Amino acid sequence: MKYSRVCLHSFGYELPPNIVTSADLEQQLSSVYRRLKLPEGRLELMSGIRSRRFWNPETLPSEGAILAGRKALLASGLTASDIDFMVFTSVSRDMMEPATASFVHHGLGLGSRCQIFDISNACLGFLNGMLMLANMIELGQVRHGLIVASETAEDLVCSTIEKLQADETLTRKTIKPAFASLTIGSGAVALVMGSKKVKDTGHRLVGGSWRANTRHSDLCHGGQQQETQGTLMTTDSE
Repeated sequence: MKYSRVCLHSFGYELPPNIVTSADLEQQLSSVYRRLKLPEGRLELMSGIRSRRFWNPETLPSEGAILAGRKALLASGLTASDIDFMVFTSVSRDMMEPATASFVHHGLGLGSRCQIFDISNACLGFLNGMLMLANMIELGQVRHGLIVASETAEDLVCSTIEKLQADETLTRKTIKPAFASLTIGSGAVALVMGSKKVKDTGHRLVGGSWRANTRHSDLCHGGQQQETQGTLMTTDSE
């Protein structure tokens, strides 16, 4: 796809207030590390991740998205009534139904003529949202749109630690699929995009492309686990 009318207006982001280091997580797993003879510092050494951010307890994905969305709108100089389209693009969501976009729409005070829905596509969701919005702007269906995302990693990380602590059969080999789950963090971001005909910001989205290779859809699986009442993820990180 090539675009001639699509402008990027402004980003907004919200960092969660709590900093959790990789050393903090390893401390919680100290008994597992001792039993498996794993060296301290392994998590940061292998991932390069020294710390990540976590929200306060009970924070919903929509709450982070609303905070980031407000910042993006303020930076753009637009008002809530200017937004014709809004899409929520995170893995995390408030609940199965309704769409998390509906809570963000209400929290931002967007108008009744603003089309909303969720896009779920793992780490690619935000980019999918950009192309979806760009197509609508290029066709003249939308003047201004807003893309939001907000991830809540707390449940995944906590559930992973609890599972590893409780698994007496764990080995250095079987712990590997849980490794990537300990690198996840939280945060929120938003982006306003609009028609060049309405306002030329000087920052253009000139095109986009996509490919799919679903042979690799087994590399990472995550979701709610009934037996633990929490979120777990297995990843072939190698």
